[in-house]
Amino acid sequence: MTFLAQRSRLSLVALCAAGTLAGCASPGPGASGKAELTTASDQTAAQRKVDIRMQLAIGYFEQGQYAVALDEVKLALAADPNYADGYGMRGLIYQQMGERALAEDNFVRARRLAPASPELANNYGSFLCQEGRVKEALPLFDAALANRAYRSPASAANNAGSCALKIKDYASAERYLLQALQLTPDLPATNANLARVYFEKGDYVRANFFISRLNKVAKMESLTADVLWLAIKVQHKLGDTDAEAGWATQLRRHHSGSTEYAAYQRGAFDE
Repeated sequence: MTFLAQRSRLSLVALCAAGTLAGCASPGPGASGKAELTTASDQTAAQRKVDIRMQLAIGYFEQGQYAVALDEVKLALAADPNYADGYGMRGLIYQQMGERALAEDNFVRARRLAPASPELANNYGSFLCQEGRVKEALPLFDAALANRAYRSPASAANNAGSCALKIKDYASAERYLLQALQLTPDLPATNANLARVYFEKGDYVRANFFISRLNKVAKMESLTADVLWLAIKVQHKLGDTDAEAGWATQLRRHHSGSTEYAAYQRGAFDE
């Protein structure tokens, strides 16, 4: 079992200052003849209304109120039918609602309107990876990472690494994840995914290094059953019975009804 990357906080709030809002007013040229940088004060009332709707949509989305979030996005798109981030947000909502066809339709439309957006590339790539379409997803993560203006490159790098793990492409997974580690060393998902890479490659000492880091960068209750089961298997391979017992305690405490705990109880370390 591979690890799903932890989704970073949404970065879909389009501000005119970031140049992502469709139809942003463009201030006149300065003394040099070049256009001035666009700021929030250049927004029209209609554009500010779109931003407010999107802020509300993201808030409701993060609270799991998907139907309400969907209504807010619909209002934003009614005000600006060419708002790429609105379609991207609607894709995320439909994805969480299990409406996969509608989700993809919206991701594709968003990308058509803003093909250079790294956020949209990362989110659509994550959707494709979740659908098992890894070979289609990886180029989208690469596109996000190639954009120097991207504010969350560690998210795309970790997502790409997690996605490569799904097809057992450990070389690519290692490359992406080491890049993510360099960008954000303390992201739990990155450390867990690197532990998986090295475990699968038979490098148990290095796998244990990243397992050990989870004690520093993550709370035990936040770790999934598959991460804790991996930690147990790493210690088992190294013959550290005390550490193995410690991780087993955490698995029992937080995921006693999981298939991973059942596997531990029957000693299925090599399944």
